[in-house]
Amino acid sequence: MRARIGPDTSMVAAARDGDQAALDRLVADSLPLVYNIVGRALNGHDDTDDVVQETLIRMVRGLPQLRDLAAYRSWLVAIAVRQVRDHEAEKRTAQHRRTDLDTATEVADPASDFAAMTILQLGLTDQRREVAEATRWLDPDDRALLSLWWLEQTGELGRADLASSLGLSAKHAAVRVQRMKEQIEVAQSVVRCLNAQAQCAELRGMFLGWDGVPSPLWRKRFARHIRGCAHCGRRTQGMVPLERLLLGLPLVAVPAGFVLSKLLVPVAVKTTAVAAKSVWVPLAAAASAAAVTAGVFVLQPWTTDEPPRPIAVPPPVVVAESPSPSKAASPKPSRSPSPKPSKKPSPKPSKTPAPPPPPPAAPSVKKGVGVWPMNGVSTSLAKSGASWYYTWASHENGVRTPRNVEFVPMIWGADSVTPEQLTAARKAGPYLLSFNEPDLAGQANMTVERALELWPQLEKAGKVLGSPGVAFGGDTPGGWLDRFMKGAKQRGYRVDFVTLHWYGGDFRAAAATQQLKTYLQRVYQRYKKPIWLTEYALIDFSNGSEYASDAEQAAFLAASSKMLASLPYVQRYAWFGLPAKEAEPNSGLFTEDGTATRAGRAFQQAR
Repeated sequence: MRARIGPDTSMVAAARDGDQAALDRLVADSLPLVYNIVGRALNGHDDTDDVVQETLIRMVRGLPQLRDLAAYRSWLVAIAVRQVRDHEAEKRTAQHRRTDLDTATEVADPASDFAAMTILQLGLTDQRREVAEATRWLDPDDRALLSLWWLEQTGELGRADLASSLGLSAKHAAVRVQRMKEQIEVAQSVVRCLNAQAQCAELRGMFLGWDGVPSPLWRKRFARHIRGCAHCGRRTQGMVPLERLLLGLPLVAVPAGFVLSKLLVPVAVKTTAVAAKSVWVPLAAAASAAAVTAGVFVLQPWTTDEPPRPIAVPPPVVVAESPSPSKAASPKPSRSPSPKPSKKPSPKPSKTPAPPPPPPAAPSVKKGVGVWPMNGVSTSLAKSGASWYYTWASHENGVRTPRNVEFVPMIWGADSVTPEQLTAARKAGPYLLSFNEPDLAGQANMTVERALELWPQLEKAGKVLGSPGVAFGGDTPGGWLDRFMKGAKQRGYRVDFVTLHWYGGDFRAAAATQQLKTYLQRVYQRYKKPIWLTEYALIDFSNGSEYASDAEQAAFLAASSKMLASLPYVQRYAWFGLPAKEAEPNSGLFTEDGTATRAGRAFQQAR
């Protein structure tokens, strides 16, 4: 296969000699390649964007010393590989020093899991899907090599690029690649047998000791069984050679907003045309591989003591809300306070645009809130500092999403599984929440069998998909969630993260925080999947619905948000909820006039 040669040498020369527009184009051209190398090597670990960013910064710093312009592409790949190795070494050192058991295991965001993104974005089927899933079973060194060989087979790199980036001769590189291919073929056979509808009794018995997390150790154990089992061995027949499976696949597109930290990074560039100066690289403006064009990455020279204001792509205009025609009060909770979704689509915005107030600086990417209609809801949402929200519906339900806030759709219940609602959900973000409290008669009220029957339709939406959000008992053997998760596994269905609700009847902040933490730990130990806590507050349902005071809610919110931020397997959390009713006890954050409650102020401060 003929590999890409890389950017034109005249562009590289112009960028090296200080041409700003050429440097912008060079960075934009390099981003998709670097992202695919790093993303596949780290399997979409949360640090992927940081490693990609550091690679591009080092490229910019080292560009003036590049002499062989034709070797730019292999030189860039070598930088990326070195950054991946440094990251893995630092991670091993940090884990060795770590003593807190709660943070001993890092869990990648399923939206950035590179195997899942490859399957979703490229629409892989059958054996190509098996290969993508098999990458999860490799050790870090083989996964890094696979990232280069995959790009070689898809035409993005040549063998000389691969070998030089590893500092190996072509012959030695060929040996390394052959060993890696043997491991990925073994991993593919493991994936095929584990996904089979009918498994042999011995393989099912091995599940009892497996924690459900792919690893090299369990790859070897499962592979040993498959080699010696006539039943499982027959399943590995007819596997297409890896080279043919990868032939012609494009790069995985860079996801929108994949750089979440280090919005402005100081670097030093010395060129022949521009004197040595400090510059700032606004990498967070990158939207996607297709949208990364000249002008997105802007290097702005400066000589003053203060950093300049970043030059970046202008944000979209956000239309402010007009007051709701009716004053919708916060719903009173019954056994669990999940409001039912509106079946009508969001109303069209008014024609008088005015951006809402910006959210507080650097909010936690985990922090979210449940939202239902009230006057001033969009402005209050912007003031809250939430990074995401949902409305128990597939649409925004009248909320005008503020800048830098993400809407997450939900398919609420069985009646919501319609082409219209699935289409609406498909248009929003990478995530999809599913059935709301199916274990309660007053909410989605679904049997496990009915939820499993409808699940393939949710999978087809192509989203990172959360489990049904049970009201309680997520850690209970034989409970609703446990039966659903076992049924999904038996059928080969995809569940990317576990969704939970939790309400505490003990209004002491420290005690309630510990109770919530213990519940989350037990659920994670049972399923070994990322967790979204999409409803939580202090409400006692033992005798009706008794709310904690505003001061008690605020104290608990402050303590629990710190705890939730410390647990790596808790991907996101959402407080119940944004609207507050002044005349009644509740757990809301903002009243209709936009005033924050004490709990609301604690939420604003949560990081």
